[in-house]
Amino acid sequence: MDCIFCKIANGEIPSNKVYEDDKILAFYDLEPQAPVHVLVIPKEHICCADALNSENSAVVGYIFSKIPEITAKLGLTNGYRIVNNCKEDGGQTVFHLHFHILGGKKLNVNMA
Repeated sequence: MDCIFCKIANGEIPSNKVYEDDKILAFYDLEPQAPVHVLVIPKEHICCADALNSENSAVVGYIFSKIPEITAKLGLTNGYRIVNNCKEDGGQTVFHLHFHILGGKKLNVNMA
């Protein structure tokens, strides 16, 4: 498989890690869209939100249970945004399930 996020999770490609355990990895985005822009990925390859099912969806709950710890470490005490893009029309460019944590400033409320 030629998935860049799998390679990052396996340590084949370096990243600026924020958090890591046996299930997930959080690291800084190389093209930040906010002062703080971190990606959180499952280490297991899941292509996108549409590929979630009863066998692999627990990792999403696990990710969301760790986000408060990650955002506290990042100093995002005044709030943040979590974004997931699904497939081409949704803006997904790396086909490995991931969540963007954006913060560090008051974010625009226009989501369109």
